[in-house]
Amino acid sequence: MTITGSSGAGTTSVKRIFELIFRRENIGAAFIEGDAFHRYDRATMKAKVAEEEKAGNPNFTHFHAEANELAILEEVFEEYGRRGTGKTRTYIHDEDEEKQYGTPPGHFTEWREFPPSDLLFYEGLHGCVVTDKINLARHADLKIGVVPVINLEWIQKIHRDRSTRGYSTEAVMDVILRRMPDYVRYIVPQFSQTAINFQRVPIVDTSNPFIARWIPTPDESMLVIR
Repeated sequence: MTITGSSGAGTTSVKRIFELIFRRENIGAAFIEGDAFHRYDRATMKAKVAEEEKAGNPNFTHFHAEANELAILEEVFEEYGRRGTGKTRTYIHDEDEEKQYGTPPGHFTEWREFPPSDLLFYEGLHGCVVTDKINLARHADLKIGVVPVINLEWIQKIHRDRSTRGYSTEAVMDVILRRMPDYVRYIVPQFSQTAINFQRVPIVDTSNPFIARWIPTPDESMLVIR
């Protein structure tokens, strides 16, 4: 099964809920985080972005298919569907994860095989991507999209990146602007491939997400389920 959503959409929260369900129902799950299939580590990606910008493309981001190892991801999906085996790795975001995995922030761990499991659970940006080269959507038995309205999505991303990753609001705004073409090209079309979409809609003013002091609470939101 795949949980697909943009950066800041809330896919990690959905993953935690499913982890609790799997534990309660005694279901063994193998997990893939979409970050594990980025093509470049942090320093290399920064250099690649600068190279693309110099060549006239200011919008090369992690949302782009070519910034990710999606062909390898599709091989993993296919292998798991056939034999229940596969591999993943972990992208290290911060010092807490460095302590857990022994790998510096901005780098990947080594590839590791899945433990014996009952199902494969993917959470990330590209669970249902379809291009002229790959078709990830055809592999999953259950495809779920997490799609808050975009101002709420930006509020959540700004607050997360400021509080857990140390970015300034201006830095997050720059990332959002850079990602917009790939957001339209690669992220949005996936929600026509999903079986279920969860869309949180705030019922309070979110008209300027870049100055919002807090994330709207569940009581200040409605949930649209398709």
